Amino acid sequence: MSIAENIISIKKELPSHVQLIAVSKTKPVSMLQEAYNAGQRLFGENYVQEIVEKQPLLANDIEWHFIGHLQSNKVKYIAPFVKCIHAVESEKLLAEINKQAVKNNRSIECLLQIHIAEEESKFGFNPENAIAEISKIDFSKYPNITINGVMGMASFVDDQDQVKREFQSLKQIFDALKKECFATSSSFKEISMGMSGDYKMAIEEGSTMVRVGSSIFGSR
Repeated sequence: MSIAENIISIKKELPSHVQLIAVSKTKPVSMLQEAYNAGQRLFGENYVQEIVEKQPLLANDIEWHFIGHLQSNKVKYIAPFVKCIHAVESEKLLAEINKQAVKNNRSIECLLQIHIAEEESKFGFNPENAIAEISKIDFSKYPNITINGVMGMASFVDDQDQVKREFQSLKQIFDALKKECFATSSSFKEISMGMSGDYKMAIEEGSTMVRVGSSIFGSR
């Protein structure tokens, strides 16, 4: 199937409240253009250099989501155009995003990354103390940031029960944060979880944003 057919077929399965982020890392601009021509507007990239190179070559109405691990010293390169940063894992990073958003006279949406996987390699707030840690942050110090919700990556394993438990733990943390830290926020409503292999299960467990790459563009 073509990229356009893949997008149409995935979107047919998605409930209306779930957004599809096309994960286009390592893919050439021609493939992104094909997805764009099929109506796709949300694209997720993992590498700063790559998103910076692609952004000026594509249409202005694309919403760029940065979904990879982000170092503070690289925020300045994406701050002029990025719509949402999915992997905010520390207050230090928040402060830098806010600083660069101010410089660019913009507001940047952010998701708080929770480390739900059992693998050591994944980043994010520790799920055991995430609520305590996040509730200590004074978000009013960062007026050019909107906290829209949480993001998590499940373990890359065949055990579907484990993946399901990890998704459920992210939903529980989201609910607790909503109640304790963001009760008055109308923006705090997104749960970014689920990729090509598990997005249907992620939606069942509460995901509102799925990050799909290989099911759209083919495997790398």
